[in-house]
Amino acid sequence: MAEAHQAVAFQFTVTPEGVDVRLSREALKHICLSGINSWKKRLIRIKNGILRGVYPGSPTSWLVVVMATMGSSYCNVDISMGMVCCIRNYIPEGCRPHLSLQSRTLISVGIFSTGVWVTGIFLFRQTLKMLLTYHGWMFELHGRTSRLTKIWAICVRLLSNRRPMLYSFQTSLPKLPVPKVAATVKRYLESVRPLLDDEEYYRMEVLAKEFQEKTAPRLQKYLVLKSWWATNYVSDWWEEYIYLRGRSPIMVNSNYYVMDFILTNHTSIQAARLGNVVHAMIMYRRKLDREEIKPVMALGIVPMCSYQMERMFNTTRIPGKDTDVLQHLIDSRHVAVYHKGRFYKVWLYQGSQLLKPRDLEMQFQRILDDSCAPLPGEEKLAALTAGGRVQWAEARQAYFSTGKNKASLEVIEKAAFFVTLDEEDQGYDPENEASLSLYGKALLHGNCYNRWFDKSFTLIAFKNGKLGLNSEHAWADAPIVGHLWEFVLATDAFHLDYTDSGHCQGKPNHSLAPPQRLQWEIPEECQKIIESSYQVAKALADDVELYCFQFLPFGKGLIKRCRSSPDAFVQIALQLAHFRDKGKFCLTYEASMTRMFRDGRTETVRSCTAEAMAFVRAMMDPAYMKADLQDLFRKAAEKHQNMYRLAMTGAGIDRHLFCLYIVSKYLGLSSPFLAQVLSEPWRLSTSQTAQFQIRMFDPDKYPNHLAAGGGFGPVADDGYGVSYMIAGENTIFFHISSKFSSSETNAQRFGNHIRRALVDIAALFETPVES
Repeated sequence: MAEAHQAVAFQFTVTPEGVDVRLSREALKHICLSGINSWKKRLIRIKNGILRGVYPGSPTSWLVVVMATMGSSYCNVDISMGMVCCIRNYIPEGCRPHLSLQSRTLISVGIFSTGVWVTGIFLFRQTLKMLLTYHGWMFELHGRTSRLTKIWAICVRLLSNRRPMLYSFQTSLPKLPVPKVAATVKRYLESVRPLLDDEEYYRMEVLAKEFQEKTAPRLQKYLVLKSWWATNYVSDWWEEYIYLRGRSPIMVNSNYYVMDFILTNHTSIQAARLGNVVHAMIMYRRKLDREEIKPVMALGIVPMCSYQMERMFNTTRIPGKDTDVLQHLIDSRHVAVYHKGRFYKVWLYQGSQLLKPRDLEMQFQRILDDSCAPLPGEEKLAALTAGGRVQWAEARQAYFSTGKNKASLEVIEKAAFFVTLDEEDQGYDPENEASLSLYGKALLHGNCYNRWFDKSFTLIAFKNGKLGLNSEHAWADAPIVGHLWEFVLATDAFHLDYTDSGHCQGKPNHSLAPPQRLQWEIPEECQKIIESSYQVAKALADDVELYCFQFLPFGKGLIKRCRSSPDAFVQIALQLAHFRDKGKFCLTYEASMTRMFRDGRTETVRSCTAEAMAFVRAMMDPAYMKADLQDLFRKAAEKHQNMYRLAMTGAGIDRHLFCLYIVSKYLGLSSPFLAQVLSEPWRLSTSQTAQFQIRMFDPDKYPNHLAAGGGFGPVADDGYGVSYMIAGENTIFFHISSKFSSSETNAQRFGNHIRRALVDIAALFETPVES
């Protein structure tokens, strides 16, 4: 029981002689070290706040300005043009008897120099913000950079050449512009024209005209007003109304998954792999806290907004009856772990020191070796986070607001993240194509009660050492999680390493207190609610068909030789595949990012264009010659790229209409046009997975270190969800989801159509390839 005594600082008993107080020196030592570590973090945050606040200036540049001003005064050159003397005269008379003339002059020089320095920083930032509003570079042909863009690029480099911290550019990023209503309506009508017959289109045109002339001007004024005082006129409403106010289960409907390296196996020891990866994650969190991570830069010079990274760790979605909230803590020193129906608390630190991978491996192995049974109601407890949100909110208030249950729930919700030790093997077997789909299903929903779906992310470790993530969507988008995951996988593979026997490097510290088992008192009424949530979640999970596959005939190498962007190539192939699958076109959603703007998240690219439809119809007609098909394809690809660029530069359609709809609801105004727009189903929802955001290793040198991206559930009951990652010169991964309950969809059938479409399009430009 030696470890138990170290878990508390004070123990006391009441005796006839008085109170007997016993102090645990070891525990007090750890408390003191923890306090020191906490103050270190505060000082680092203060220092970073100062450095970030004066970027692109620096304390050194302030000193240079002060020295230059003082040096000029000694040379009898007044570069202040009398300002130093003026400031000296305004020094309070009460202070003058205590200060010599030279001292007053030095103070005046310091004040003047600081003013010049701060003004310079302000001007630099405003100039950089103005430069970052220029997006002409995005619309120029590859290899044909204009002189204006070259001058712009030089200016941006000069203003941001000092090594930035993660959030250095935040105040220099421009605000997301509010598009003109007329422009948005015009682009909307253009996007739906190919999907509507003449009568339907005429009706929509009438609704749009009425909206534009009567309702929109008032709504737009409020939206413009919001854009003046808010950092982003979309993001807060998008987070609240699209994610947090949703009352349906977030499992499958909102959460998404991310896969491990699929062709490499560093170790088959479950606890060892987890020890390295958890250590790497906390190393990443430390870099995040210290702002040592470089901001993501487009072209190497245009900064992307980093605000979503703030809530990556120590964040939990808390259920409410009407709306959920995101709870974010400044710090958390433990993770919550689930294994065989039991919950545990595992400390990440000993005092102020982060536990080494071998120590973490030992702690996870202790959980694996624990043979105790789950408490009543404990095994399926996490199903509450997988079912309906109202039911979870009511159960949380009724059964988890006091006593042991409250304390144990707080351990989970205040953890850095959630960890699941799965009891099954998963991964990709090249000899068994179905293995990748089973791996994806395990990550997407598991058995519906072995993931805590409310945590910012759940780290899943399978019995054979393979890993994956299940991520909650409200706090951030997939590229943010991808940034973390790239760092973790590369650190695990190339920096931490394993012994020949597959264990983490080093020797374990056996004196560490074992993981703390969480205690619950769950009454039968609550157990019935848990079972009800589980049945809802299981029905949802059982209805999801997931088909994942690796497309090997070619990748971005051949696509670029077709003089097309890889994304446009795949999107047009998806349109061809969908038409072959269903015999019709549908409204298509592709996610693009708006992170070139402050607090930017996503915008929609409506990929089903008139140009793409013309190409698809031509491909279905054997009378068309290859040259004509090539021309139609290039027009479709050019149209898609232009729409993608418009979305990225704030000229999209859907976020503007969404915000106008929210304003109309606040004002109590009815708009048939907006109601129609917001009710249209996305029967094909697509997204490309970002990769190589961090260059920690050369993928050409290590071709087997290849992650397969991730996926999500279908958006519409009779539609498809498609996530894809163009992983290299010769590989594309696809994750296709649909619902078994729909007679119109079949994920594997659609996947086969995608394969054929890719090969058929490539054959227009190259020699035929094997599918």
